[in-house]
Amino acid sequence: MTAAGTQLQPRKKGLTRRQKRSLSRGIQYAVFLAAVIAFAVSADWGRLKNQFAQADIADQMFPDVITLALKNTVLYTLSGFVVGLVLGMVIALMRLSSVGPYRWFAGVYIEIFRGLPALLIFIFIGVAVPLAFPGTEIIGGTYGKVALALGLVAAAYMAETIRAGIQAVPKGQMEAARSLGFSPARAMVSIIIPQAFRIILPPLTNELVLLFKDSSLVLFLGVTLEERELSKYGRDLASTTANSTPILVAGLCYLLVTIPLGFVVRRMEAKAQEAVK
Repeated sequence: MTAAGTQLQPRKKGLTRRQKRSLSRGIQYAVFLAAVIAFAVSADWGRLKNQFAQADIADQMFPDVITLALKNTVLYTLSGFVVGLVLGMVIALMRLSSVGPYRWFAGVYIEIFRGLPALLIFIFIGVAVPLAFPGTEIIGGTYGKVALALGLVAAAYMAETIRAGIQAVPKGQMEAARSLGFSPARAMVSIIIPQAFRIILPPLTNELVLLFKDSSLVLFLGVTLEERELSKYGRDLASTTANSTPILVAGLCYLLVTIPLGFVVRRMEAKAQEAVK
């Protein structure tokens, strides 16, 4: 065999995995950038500005959009969250109860109120309750109705979250409390539930964000000018001015609350993961 025949052919070198990932990432960035540029070039920004960004109309909304609409939205949300948290705790404990009827009732409640749209719950509170119980007034007027409607919806989700948090606490905690002479109820309240809330705090905060947006359904209860929340306030002004700028300003006010809350949720989740590690 000749020396030329024994000479090894040079190997063809391909892209490494890291190079392939970098190339794929670069292509994705380029496609995304091209889509953004195409959108920016093709959009009629002048018409959008005339319809959604009239400074004089936006100025007319202040300070009422903050002192009235945003304030009412926050009050509706907090009241609904409190009602939902209390009712959700009760439903969660019933779900974990050894008494069969309690578990069945809690299960039916959760399935119904998780399955029904929140809009139907608001209509039920605003229309069906007065028809079923003539002359009956819900305490707090519109604020009480909103708190009840939001609370009924939120309780179904919070109940499952709280139940999962309680079950995530090691069983040894209950056994240790019982060995120290705690009754089951006292051990649950003093030992188990506080630990469960540390676990479920991020998802509960996320539920607060969802309730903040669901508060826009208050318009189906029929509110006065002083009881309007952000969405109703923005829509009313949009109809009056024949311009959508009030809707955009109302949406930005939502973001003033939801973005910081979202940041808080992410920080809580990160701390919870660090605690687990």
